[in-house]
Amino acid sequence: MQVLITGGTGFVGRHLARGFLDQGHAVTLVGSSYGEHGACAGACRTLQADTSRPGNWQQSAAEADLIINLTGRTIFKRWTPRYKQQIYDSRILTTRNIVAALPPGRSVVLVSTSAVGYYGDGRDALLPETAPAGNDFLARLSVDWEQAALGALAKGARVVLARFGIVLAADGGALAKMLPPFRLFAGGPIGSGRQWFPWIHMADLVAAIEFLAGRGDLSGAFNLCSPQPVTNRELAQALGHSLGRPAIMPTPGLALKLLMGEMAGVLLAGQRAVPERLTAAGFQFQFPRLDQALADLLK
Repeated sequence: MQVLITGGTGFVGRHLARGFLDQGHAVTLVGSSYGEHGACAGACRTLQADTSRPGNWQQSAAEADLIINLTGRTIFKRWTPRYKQQIYDSRILTTRNIVAALPPGRSVVLVSTSAVGYYGDGRDALLPETAPAGNDFLARLSVDWEQAALGALAKGARVVLARFGIVLAADGGALAKMLPPFRLFAGGPIGSGRQWFPWIHMADLVAAIEFLAGRGDLSGAFNLCSPQPVTNRELAQALGHSLGRPAIMPTPGLALKLLMGEMAGVLLAGQRAVPERLTAAGFQFQFPRLDQALADLLK
């Protein structure tokens, strides 16, 4: 099978590339740089391209059997009006360009990233895939992102909308940012600590995408997060316990807002998202509990 991963040289992409290579598939990565970061060890084809613009990279999309769309500027930096537009364009324009590249009537699967931010600040409500969208910037972005991907239905594609939780891995992402303060005895909850933290172990994320890609009867939105979300305070306590460190140094919400501006709302809000459709389809999590995941990642 020909697998194309846009945003493939990034954090999640390199893990997915390794997974599909191990299954014997041909993998092409499209990213803003040629660097494979050890993902493929020369076994992948890597294209450098700005996917928010049409270009030669779209030929690879036209030839792929499976497209996994991960492209998007990071949300974890201060949002200026200009940067918010870049966050939006990197996702929406890339997705539209992928859809435009698909030949009509060809059997192709598009797994397009979205996020549990789709639901906005859900407070304590359980949020399966049928829950309504929120109204903040990330929720509106997710709605538009998913609508752009659903344009592939008109080309005959099967479309899976993968609403990511916070992905935990030993080699980057959120966990790498959280570890240093805890190791320096300065870790603790963010704000009140009551906000929900929908998380997923990288191994389960890769397995879930492989599962969804291989099941021809599955389409639409899926929450890719553990069936056991935790609060931010519970996360801090579990991380402190795993490292043998206290978790008593909170980050005040006001200080975070002064430092990060509007983006701080992402860290101070949360979603109690649950993978209702994924578990109903028979997917088995290897790491459903946070203590299991941290024991594996920090061993």
